[in-house]
Amino acid sequence: MSDSKNSSSKLWGGRFTQATDALVEAFTESISFDARLYRQDIRGSIAHSKMLAKIGVITNDEAKSIEQGLSDIEAQIEADQFEWSPEFEDVHMNIEARLTQAIGDAGKKLHTGRSRNDQVATDIRLYLREASDQTTELINALQTALLDQADQHIKTIMPGYTHLQVAQPISLAHHLLAWNEMLERDTERFEGARTRINVMPLGSAALAGTSFALDRDLTCELLDFDRPSRNSLDAVSDRDFLIEFAANASLVMMHLSRFCEELILWASESYRFIEIGDAFCTGSSIMPQKKNPDIAELVRGKSGRVIGNLQALLVLMKSQPLAYNRDNQEDKEPIFDTIDTLHSSLQVFAAMIPSIRFLPENMEYAALKGYATATDLAEYLVRREVPFRDAHAIVGGTVQYAIEHKKALNELSLDELKSFGEMIEDDVYDVLSLEGSVNSRKHFGGTAPARVAEALADARQRLASAMTLHKK
Repeated sequence: MSDSKNSSSKLWGGRFTQATDALVEAFTESISFDARLYRQDIRGSIAHSKMLAKIGVITNDEAKSIEQGLSDIEAQIEADQFEWSPEFEDVHMNIEARLTQAIGDAGKKLHTGRSRNDQVATDIRLYLREASDQTTELINALQTALLDQADQHIKTIMPGYTHLQVAQPISLAHHLLAWNEMLERDTERFEGARTRINVMPLGSAALAGTSFALDRDLTCELLDFDRPSRNSLDAVSDRDFLIEFAANASLVMMHLSRFCEELILWASESYRFIEIGDAFCTGSSIMPQKKNPDIAELVRGKSGRVIGNLQALLVLMKSQPLAYNRDNQEDKEPIFDTIDTLHSSLQVFAAMIPSIRFLPENMEYAALKGYATATDLAEYLVRREVPFRDAHAIVGGTVQYAIEHKKALNELSLDELKSFGEMIEDDVYDVLSLEGSVNSRKHFGGTAPARVAEALADARQRLASAMTLHKK
């Protein structure tokens, strides 16, 4: 038999005649991880007490005593002078027990008209709202670092790939701007999700609301929510807003993982497109020559944690009937880990980007070696009224000939080129050069340096506008 404790100390223990088993107490406690919600819990409680005073459930003096007591507790927590007790299970009961101990009966009145069900739903929304804003700021910082690098490489030519095979030459800045586009969509998703996070459950109580005439609009205003929830059952039981955050975080981490994969390849001896700063690499314990891109590898690996957390949250909710179930205690560890992992990954990635030195000569050589202008030659033939499929076949033979003779396409003589098509003239070399190929892609969204410069300026403007809006 395990040890047990008297249930009289439990704030909910009035109808119980047996003490909680010690194993159960250890199994059900959440204070070991939900203590981080203390600021949100205290803020919600202060707003609730102000509202209770306004509707006459408690006196103004009692509300002031509650507010001062909660402020004192917050100071104690931040000074690491607050003793958290598993006996009181969670952050809510720990704070309420300490408040009652400090100010007496007024502390016992604070929970009037609410339940831990709507209390925790409010706390996690407040926490997630703040995390969403922080996430957006961190993504914006990464975007700034990317755009700064892109600004230096508008005319730097690199091979563009499909299937990891050299495809066509592109501007390096164009490639970096592709990353920026992904991140911009990520911020839009977080901004959209924030509107669904910013709905106030407080006042829903356990599931059916309360008989007290709560002024939910006042509480909503005090907590800066957009509106109170419309349905008390839904407000306390669903965590779709939390799952949506986890899904958005998974998309960000998926994007970061893709970026990391490219950086890892580019830093390898097979590519040698970049050198990552020493401060963001590590060495080998046995091979002294090694310089490993461990930060990029770790970010790539951590994407699995965040995507796994999303799966855990989806499974957590999939079979729950209305309304609240204790299963939902299990939502916090995955979402806290998601936030911590996402934020640390964004921070280190944004710090690493400025340390990267690109090696344009190696990029250009790789583009030439990969016959990246073959499509340009095909398009040249089409402009001379050769059907595209015929042009495709002609260029395929030309590339095979160049490979056999170990020449780049622009190194073939005019006579050699004409042997594959009499319509080829001297001006073909304008499209066979890497610069000519890149410059020809001058439509909107293309990789021509002039267009890339415009796209970069536009991206900076959008980012500046977004950052200004976020500060408001």
